[in-house]
This record gives sequence, structure tokens and C-alpha cells, in this order.
Amino acid sequence: MRTDPTDNGGMFVGRRPGTAPVRYRELIKQGSPVRRRVDSAVAAFVLLCMVLLNLMFWGPIPAAGLWVGGRTMGRTGNIGLAIVVAFAVIMVLLFGGLAILKRIDQVWILIRRAAGHDQRKGVLTPVFATTCAIGVVCFTVWLLGFAGLGPTLAPTG
Repeated sequence: MRTDPTDNGGMFVGRRPGTAPVRYRELIKQGSPVRRRVDSAVAAFVLLCMVLLNLMFWGPIPAAGLWVGGRTMGRTGNIGLAIVVAFAVIMVLLFGGLAILKRIDQVWILIRRAAGHDQRKGVLTPVFATTCAIGVVCFTVWLLGFAGLGPTLAPTG
């Protein structure tokens, strides 16, 4: 049906330009089984890279920004400038990381298609949500067990 929201993005009665389903003149030749297994292994490696880059958002990237801010404080003696520099470095690294992740996600989709899977959507959202959950758990354990609140909640005596 022409008014099906899955056909037109749910916003218009007619189809938006460039959103028609892909139709091939002839059936696409699939690669050999060995080639598809290699492509699947490469896709798994790309997915691992995405997970590792996502996990960097929870430790190394903020630590790098704070390190640069600390170096700025040491050289200038101006705490306000150090805070602004640290914040700017963290934001640039976070948004740059997200841009890189989006490109890696597109590469992952292409590799999965090459492996013979009907891959239409990326995996960035579930990977990001999973690494956020892992990051929250790790941060909570660190905060309560090793750093901040642990000693204040522990019984004395």
C-alpha cells in the first residue's frame, strides 16, 4: 500500500525522493562459503573495534581531557582556562569518536552484506547502549569500592 509508513518514513503520503526500494536487474552472485566466513570474521573484528572505541568514552577520553587541563593549569596557573580547555578537549574527542563510530558502523553494514546477510540497519545503537551499561556498572564499582564513597560508608571501629 502506498501510504504504509514503512515505505515513506511515516511523514508523507507520497514517497520521498531517493527512498525507493533497491531493485537489481539480475540476482547478485554470492561469494564462496570461505569468502563469506572471512567476511563474517572481519565483521566481528569491526564490531569488536566499535565496542572498544565505545568503552573509551568511559575512561581514557575523559582522562585525556583532564590530563590536558592539568597540563594547562600547570603552565598557566589559571584554573578557569584549565577547566575550559579540559571541557573543550573532552567534547572534541567525544564528538570525534561518535563521528568515527558512525563511519565504522556503515563499514560494518557493508561487510555484513558482503558476508551474505541481509543487513539493513547498523549495530551502533545496541553497542552504545551495552557499553553504557557496562560503563555505569564499572563506574559504580569503582566509586563505591575503591575511590569516593567506599571509606565513608564503611563501618568504623
